Amino acid sequence: MRRFLDRWLPAYAVLYIVFLYLPIVFLPIFSVNTAATPQFPLSGFTLKWYEELPHTKALLDSAWNSLMVGVSASVLSTVLGICAARAITRYHFPGRGAVNGLIMAPLVLPEIIIAVSMLLVMLQLGLNLSLVTVVLGHVLICIPYSVTVLTSGFEGFDRSLEEASADLGETAFGTFRRVTLPMVAPAIISSLLVSFTISLDEFVMAYFLAGTETTLPVYIWGQLRFAAKLPSVLALGTLLLVGSFVMLTIAEMLRRRAARRTQNLGVALA
Repeated sequence: MRRFLDRWLPAYAVLYIVFLYLPIVFLPIFSVNTAATPQFPLSGFTLKWYEELPHTKALLDSAWNSLMVGVSASVLSTVLGICAARAITRYHFPGRGAVNGLIMAPLVLPEIIIAVSMLLVMLQLGLNLSLVTVVLGHVLICIPYSVTVLTSGFEGFDRSLEEASADLGETAFGTFRRVTLPMVAPAIISSLLVSFTISLDEFVMAYFLAGTETTLPVYIWGQLRFAAKLPSVLALGTLLLVGSFVMLTIAEMLRRRAARRTQNLGVALA
């Protein structure tokens, strides 16, 4: 049985990766095709679909809305994630497991159910649907990812550094600002990047909560109804794909850097 798994498990992993990412590879290929229909063989090479993007006002407005929502949601999610991650990793209190489970609940709950629930709550509170309500919805979705990233940063932090700071007469807030935050800064930056990427790609929450102010994913969804707009959507999707890949790569590099820094510091203290 073990020989069978050793032989076929790598093949299964390769097939899984191909099945998962092969459609994504077609996106940039068809985005430079001269024909409006995404099909093989390609009729020619062109960059005109990319050149048209900066001249589309609705696209620029949606991109600006997504940028504002993404920055706001990532900052709020990271601030709340710092509080939650520090409480979970530093303190023992009744119901800590239940609180952690509630924070992570949006990861397993159907997103459309969360979006409808958020919509009903917003309407009951008398709030007008706008980018503000979209930010609130995105914060709810981003917090679990933020807490996951930040928890790993706080767990790898040597508490003896905080104790040494306190012994030298520093206040609790001063220790947190001068010692803790600099040490977990890579995790904080990773949380900001991951949350921004998730918010930028989030469609369901924005579709239900945006009102008349559309974000980029909602704009793309609207353009898919018109066949003539499909090449521009493919070009825009390619740029979003590259941007998301770059940000997630930077976040992972910062996470590994923080892990190495914490490990080296632990070795030095030992």
